[in-house]
Amino acid sequence: MELKDKVAIVTGGSKGYGKGIAKVLKDNGCRVWIFSSNLESLKLSADELGVKHSICDITVPENWDKAIKTVLDSENRIDILVNNAGAGVAIKNIVEQTDDEINKSIMINLTGHIFGIKRVAKLMLGQKCGTIINISSVCADHGWPGWGVYSAGKAGIEMLAKSLHNEFRKDNVKITTITPSWGATNFLPAANLKDWPEDVIGKVMTPEEMGEIVVKILTIEDHLYVPKIRIQPMIQEINPM
Repeated sequence: MELKDKVAIVTGGSKGYGKGIAKVLKDNGCRVWIFSSNLESLKLSADELGVKHSICDITVPENWDKAIKTVLDSENRIDILVNNAGAGVAIKNIVEQTDDEINKSIMINLTGHIFGIKRVAKLMLGQKCGTIINISSVCADHGWPGWGVYSAGKAGIEMLAKSLHNEFRKDNVKITTITPSWGATNFLPAANLKDWPEDVIGKVMTPEEMGEIVVKILTIEDHLYVPKIRIQPMIQEINPM
């Protein structure tokens, strides 16, 4: 894909990986729209990056409908969707989680992405081109105590992408999963977990580095396809349960 003037949507685009992805896509010539449910941070980030924005709580189907209409009214097409929005919600043993926490975790890490994919894929299939990228987590591959519900959501989005590839490929629509590990984002404090020590922060993936990975996937030769890529810092061992 040639990125100049391609229309890209990045969910969770006001901070963390989403903001870094939006910045790098903009730097590579894309017409970028960032979505978020937090209007204040959304406007601030859009102004900082020089991109467009639309309020969207991805767990609400009607929000997707309104946000996509806003993009289409301006751009008339969508070439790229990066499903980056997500949250730890409640990283604790399942018996300690409330039903609301469980539901919220699955909604924001899985169901909300499905709502978006359903809508954007219909447009891309009609265009006979487009790329959807889902940001997952290594939690989908591991069995860490306390991470079960979050991991289930991330594993679900990975399995979904495998199936959708077979639905989309004849119409030249690609769907890829990026599975990152330790990153310099606000995920840990937002999930009420300890942030990285100072000597680790400089050695984990930055949001802009995530953006560069997205660009590499998008610009691979048209006849090739990346189903999934897992990336982690050298400082981290691979030690699954």
